[in-house]
Amino acid sequence: MDYILYEVKGAVGIITINREKALNALNTSILSELDEALDAVDLAEIRCLILTGAGEKSFVAGADISEMSTLTKAEGEAFGRRGNEVFRRIETFPIPVIAAVGGFALGGGCEIAMSCDIRLCSETAIFGQPEVELGITPGFGGTQRLARLVGAGMAKQMIFTGRNGNIKADEAYRIGLVNAVYPAGELMEAAEKMANVIAKNAPIAVRNAKKAINDGLDVDVATGLVVEEKMFGDCFETYDQTEGMNAFLEKRKVEAFLNR
Repeated sequence: MDYILYEVKGAVGIITINREKALNALNTSILSELDEALDAVDLAEIRCLILTGAGEKSFVAGADISEMSTLTKAEGEAFGRRGNEVFRRIETFPIPVIAAVGGFALGGGCEIAMSCDIRLCSETAIFGQPEVELGITPGFGGTQRLARLVGAGMAKQMIFTGRNGNIKADEAYRIGLVNAVYPAGELMEAAEKMANVIAKNAPIAVRNAKKAINDGLDVDVATGLVVEEKMFGDCFETYDQTEGMNAFLEKRKVEAFLNR
């Protein structure tokens, strides 16, 4: 792959968007390679993913304007659909995905971060959806995920005001767009530490919890509770459930969760 790096550290996979000279701006090739990178994740071994961007200046500065500038209406809709397909795949990927955001996370960069389960950022991070200044709307889920994460009023303010709506890391944390803020030099260490904590927990339980949360957000609470009951029950009669509960009752540490 030309623009995506994939590294494995134990039970953690790290996907890096590697187009630093263009501030990691998204184009069709990157979207396709992200799909390939997700295909390459060995779900039998990898228990958590980290998604980040190369360099210190930018996580992802947006979609590639030079590629978008000549699109027709039909082509624009197709480009949005392609981005949404890949980002939705990240959002619904069986294992948790942590976004490690340093520098610019604008437009498509903010949108891909929002498709991840957890967002950690550096003190230098800047988030925004400035598309209206280019004559377009957010096209990779920004109008949908931002409102769900920070509320419709704040989402409308950020989107309607363009670059004036860009926010720094401390404001992103205040409104709940990110989970935590770290000094730039400590961001990846913090992301890997959290990923390893997640990876040490029972994989079936973590995956089922992610699915229960995601599926429950799309339905009413009563229906969501039925989803939770199914995911809860699905954990029983697994090796990991037996080992986890026996370890607790025997007042010892879990020997190992085996993902079965």
